[in-house]
Amino acid sequence: MILVELLNLTFDLGVDIEWVSNVKFVPLADAGAVSQATFTHSSMSFSNPCMKSLPRRLLPSTSALAAFEAVARLGSFTAAAHELSLTQGAISRQIVALETLLGRPLFARGRRGVALTAEGAAYARRITEALSIIRTASLDVMTKRHGNTLNLAVTPTFGTRWLMPRMRGFLDRHPEITLNFVNRIGQFDFAVEGIDAAIHIGASDWPGAECMLLMHETVAPLCSPAFLGDHAIGGAADLGRLPLLHMASRPGAWEHWFDSLGLAPPPAQGMRFDQFAAVAQAAIAGIGVALLPLFLVRQELEAGQLVKAVDHPIRSRSSYYLVTPRSKPVEGSVAQFRQWLLAEIEAFLQSDDAP
Repeated sequence: MILVELLNLTFDLGVDIEWVSNVKFVPLADAGAVSQATFTHSSMSFSNPCMKSLPRRLLPSTSALAAFEAVARLGSFTAAAHELSLTQGAISRQIVALETLLGRPLFARGRRGVALTAEGAAYARRITEALSIIRTASLDVMTKRHGNTLNLAVTPTFGTRWLMPRMRGFLDRHPEITLNFVNRIGQFDFAVEGIDAAIHIGASDWPGAECMLLMHETVAPLCSPAFLGDHAIGGAADLGRLPLLHMASRPGAWEHWFDSLGLAPPPAQGMRFDQFAAVAQAAIAGIGVALLPLFLVRQELEAGQLVKAVDHPIRSRSSYYLVTPRSKPVEGSVAQFRQWLLAEIEAFLQSDDAP
């Protein structure tokens, strides 16, 4: 296994391979005195006089990796420089140093900007994951001053509009717990991300995890008053000829709404959005009709920014769940948060603001 890994490193770093026959393994009698190692396997061998320097060579500086990740993600040296509060020249030097170290071009430069090479794209995927692990580990160490930390993933809109206004109650009750929040949409690997629990919108089909139902949601087709005034909407069937706005977190939502009325859904067309805030803003701007959960847009409804295009609310097929990995017992800060959250959910469902 070690030999295979070393061979892989050799190929990756471009070390010369010598094909020989009748070769043997030459051990290192004195690692402090011998600077060359020769490995053989079947009919091939390779020799690297700089073997002791390989580990250091395979560890680029975090500054270079952070610059690379930012350029790869943003597609621009200028944007990366702005995000990292550096000059464009500093970013360029970090990328050149990294490419020199690896002996491979990571970006193709052109008049229209930069684009990842095939090797650069593969490297970016691994480095992004590695930096995420490093950030999470660093945050864990920095925030565990009380020895009790909870890393929680939440969907952005539910987190800002429903959860955050209630968090003071939890923090007052459990001042010994340090909470860290990250925004996540969709499923992820708890172990890789370093997350203890997640509040998820969707179905209870998360592999390797326990999904505890928190609540359902009621959705209705909403638009701006101006849009409603500009379009003659006499009933649900009229929506089929209008621009419908779709959310990635709620696939098939419009089909379900039309089915509830016994109507054939129109072809799946129209603008699609990853973020709830974006689709809500598009509806407010008069771009189309969005199927939105009423309890998350109560402020916009009360302010008259949104109105019902058709008064037919239904229960969404997507629900809210508290998700925890099966690999870890629900105890400590996770158990305390779950107990508090369930009590808050119960009080909310009994209020006039319930979905």
